Amino acid sequence: MTTWATNAWYVAGWDAEIDSAPMARTICGVPMMFYRRLDRSVVAMRDACPHRLLPLSMGLREGDSIRCRYHGLKLGPEGTVEEMPLKNDAPNGRICVETYAVEERHRFVWVWVGDRDKADVALIPDLWPCSADGWTFDGGYYHIAADYRLAIDNLMDLTHETYVHAGSIGQAELMEADIACEVDGERVQLSRWMPGIDAPPFWRGALKKPGPVDRWQICQFLMPSIVMIDVGVAPQGAGASLERHDQGVRGMVIDAMTPESETSHHYYWGMARDFDIDDAGFTARFKAQQGGVFLQDKEVLEAQQSAILANPDLKLAAYRIDEGGVRARQIIARRIRQAEEAAQ
Repeated sequence: MTTWATNAWYVAGWDAEIDSAPMARTICGVPMMFYRRLDRSVVAMRDACPHRLLPLSMGLREGDSIRCRYHGLKLGPEGTVEEMPLKNDAPNGRICVETYAVEERHRFVWVWVGDRDKADVALIPDLWPCSADGWTFDGGYYHIAADYRLAIDNLMDLTHETYVHAGSIGQAELMEADIACEVDGERVQLSRWMPGIDAPPFWRGALKKPGPVDRWQICQFLMPSIVMIDVGVAPQGAGASLERHDQGVRGMVIDAMTPESETSHHYYWGMARDFDIDDAGFTARFKAQQGGVFLQDKEVLEAQQSAILANPDLKLAAYRIDEGGVRARQIIARRIRQAEEAAQ
């Protein structure tokens, strides 16, 4: 049994990652290859030549087609053979390679994992701040040698910031503030409100004002593997609340965890923000700082995965602070179970 849901959209890469040269990426256990046609639309196909299974990502681009580097079989962007290895052989229409539905949205390239006939762009997670007017968005990518669900656990429980990210976004008040968890269908929301506190270094610099602040963290899990975190601070007394908080500086941390294997995943991270949106220098500096924060998470998650493998007789414990991640895992498991039942 796999640990990820199918018949769902997963992030395959940033829009800037995928270009004319083939890019290999294993997604949900399937080796895939991506490239852009001359019109810049994205092609996604199985990364294995149907002849001798050499990865097509090693192949040669010819127009919108790909030619295998081993014996020269040429395949069109729809996965059908255009030329056989021997030039005098007519193309065999029965030779083809699997292709996948793709869509570009919110700066990401999404690929549908599952029954292609069920691919529906309306099911792409709504990462609205990444495309909304008055916001700017950028981020990066890490390969993490850990189960993608461990990253979801990490992002749905931000108390770890106190210790893992001390000096940037962590502070003791994270351990003192109460949390509230809500489940709405396949969406989980975990909220934390911290009124009248000193802002941590990053948020103090973003606000550019002295004095106590009200700080919020609202973590949302969206199927199949997205966590979007509404974060920010406002001057104390400005009227900010968990329900409405546009009085200070606000950001939306975007996290997309795409499974690679049972013990590794692709992590696409970034932040959309509604302040200083025209300051390209700040965007670059903040991206570098955020990348450093997430490298700390990468170190922890990979060490955690190693410990899990080294201690097969032990199980993860769940405390009240883990409720968001537990609920998210339950939703993923339910979707997997429903797919298995439907296939029987």
